[in-house]
Amino acid sequence: MTSTITASGPLTRWRTIDLLTCAFLGVAFGVAYWAWGLVYAAPSAAVSAGFPPLAALFSWPWLVAGIVGMLIIRRPGAAVFTELLAAVVSALIGTQWGLTTLVSGLVQGLGVELGFAAFGYAVYRWAPLLLGGFLGGAFEAVYEWYSYWTDWAWDYKIAYLLLLGGCVAVLGSLLSVGLTRGLATVGALNPFPPGQEVREQRAA
Repeated sequence: MTSTITASGPLTRWRTIDLLTCAFLGVAFGVAYWAWGLVYAAPSAAVSAGFPPLAALFSWPWLVAGIVGMLIIRRPGAAVFTELLAAVVSALIGTQWGLTTLVSGLVQGLGVELGFAAFGYAVYRWAPLLLGGFLGGAFEAVYEWYSYWTDWAWDYKIAYLLLLGGCVAVLGSLLSVGLTRGLATVGALNPFPPGQEVREQRAA
C-alpha cells in the first residue's frame, strides 16, 4: 500500500457502485462467517483449554469484512455497512449466536470505522488499519465480557481484549490487504482506488 488515492468525488458521497459492492462483500463475507462458525469451535476449544482468553486466536476472522469494505470503498460508513450486513447474512443462514450476531457486527464495524475516521478517511495505510483493527477487536471483546464471558476475572478479560485486538490489527489487516490487492490485481476493483493504484504502478 504505497500510495493512497481517494475515489472520485467527495468522500461523503456514495455512488451506486459503492453500495452494490458493499452489499456483495457483505453477502460473501456473511456466508464465509457462517462457514467459519461451523469449524472454529474445536480448534478454539483446544487452544484455549489451559488459558481461555486464547480463544481470541480464532475469533479475529469475523472482523475482516469491515476492513476490506473500507479498503475498497473508502467512504465513511463502509466498515459498519459491510460488517453489519455480513452479520445479518450469517444470522439469516443460521448461527449458534442468533440475532446477537447483529450486535457483534455493529460494534466490530464501528471499531474499524473509528480507526479510519481518526485519520479523516484520508489515509488507507497501516496506521489506520492497525488502529481500526485493534479498536474493532477491543469493542467486540468488551461486548463479549458482558454477554459470554461474564464469569471471567479481569485479568482474563483484559488479556482477551488485547489478544483479540492485536490479532485483528495484525492478522486481520494482513488478510484484508492481501484480499484487496488480489482483487485489484485481477481487475475486479477497477472502479475503485485500489484498482487505480494497480494501474498506476503498472504504468510507472
